Amino acid sequence: MKINKIVVSLFTAGLMASPLANATNGYFSHGYGLKAKGMGGASTAMVIDTFGGANNPASMVWVGDRLDIGLDLFMPKREVSRQGSNTPVPPFPVGTPAGLYDGTSVSGSNLFYVPEFGYSKLINPDLLLGVTVYGNGGMNTDYDAGLNGGASAQSFAPSCAGAPSNILFGCGKLGVDLMQLIIAPTASYKINENNSVGISPLLGYQKFKVDGLQAFEGMSSSPGNVTNNGYDTSTGWGVRFGWLSKLSDTLSMGAAYSSRMRMSPFEKYKGLFAEGGDFDIPENYNIGIAVKATPETTVAFDIQQINYSDVKSIGNAVSNSLASADGLGSTNGSGFGWRDQTVYKLGVEYAYSTSLVLRAGYNYGKSPVRGDSIDDVTFNILAPGVVERHLTLGTTWTLDNKSELTVSYMHAFSNSVTGPSVTSLLGVGGTETLTMKQNTLGIAYGMKL
Repeated sequence: MKINKIVVSLFTAGLMASPLANATNGYFSHGYGLKAKGMGGASTAMVIDTFGGANNPASMVWVGDRLDIGLDLFMPKREVSRQGSNTPVPPFPVGTPAGLYDGTSVSGSNLFYVPEFGYSKLINPDLLLGVTVYGNGGMNTDYDAGLNGGASAQSFAPSCAGAPSNILFGCGKLGVDLMQLIIAPTASYKINENNSVGISPLLGYQKFKVDGLQAFEGMSSSPGNVTNNGYDTSTGWGVRFGWLSKLSDTLSMGAAYSSRMRMSPFEKYKGLFAEGGDFDIPENYNIGIAVKATPETTVAFDIQQINYSDVKSIGNAVSNSLASADGLGSTNGSGFGWRDQTVYKLGVEYAYSTSLVLRAGYNYGKSPVRGDSIDDVTFNILAPGVVERHLTLGTTWTLDNKSELTVSYMHAFSNSVTGPSVTSLLGVGGTETLTMKQNTLGIAYGMKL
């Protein structure tokens, strides 16, 4: 494939990837590449496709000349509610009866298209160059104004002029839309017949907007840059390193490390995100093992660590800007209060025949949103990334021309997190509950070149 065709393909994939959301392990995907997704995301020690730039760059030199392109349909269901709120005090309207800000809100936007793309080319028997295009996201919610059971409540935000309150006390629709696209050019090198290393510079692009947070403008360091400013974009970079070793004919091990991706700030939302609009992509790393239990059966197991708490706009306590002089957007301003997440991925691949491979997997990661304190739930109404248990299935058919069709399905079981509302600091209180479940269904085409 000529270099100009590679560039065109990469550019096309980047355009395709713009309207995506894909939150399963926090706001990371449970896996990258539909083969890995069918195995619960376990892929660090596997040699299966061109998504090493997202999983383990060292794996790609064993893949050879190959092209992969696919599309995943992501179908999340999100619901949030507040129970047992008190009679509020100013700045809420004086005389508001207890419980008026109780209610339930269900997010729309329940179908997203998540494309994937990968290409690899052997330069010589020991060196491969390629590219992986993938995305994160999933902080995408869309709640209507008003509350089921509390529709008569009015927003106390001055700019709302008494309009019906959404569940975070602003007016109009409430929700966020975050997309993260990552392009990973990859170099993968075979040290010897059993070991390889790889490196992927990570080029990031983010797109974000939020609506309905008018009630928080008064506690911001930049009140005009909190909400309803349309889309803003951000770019940045990082790097992923990988190692893979074929210890024997039946045992492989791998490891990969991705640095924190330093992203430019969202200027339109510098009054919302800590550090003046900063929203870096967190450091993460993974280690995995793959065992060929029988000639037809491979079992893979990965452990991944995602350090969400190192990014202040994600990890800072929600109460920071309500309980101190640190306004939203300041260095110590409120974040989402997310903890770090450790994810366990178990997958099985079974070669039923020379033309049919079956896969299954299980993925578990304790929610980064816990519900243990007032810092856990309220802001995460915007991004209720609380699912923990994922069951996956997948299959690949080899076609007559030696190309492949892969299908993968994932179900994330419904999970709820309940915790005290941070609005107790403003006299509202009560508890809030976040609930989410998800399904994905994807298809990909792969071919050896």
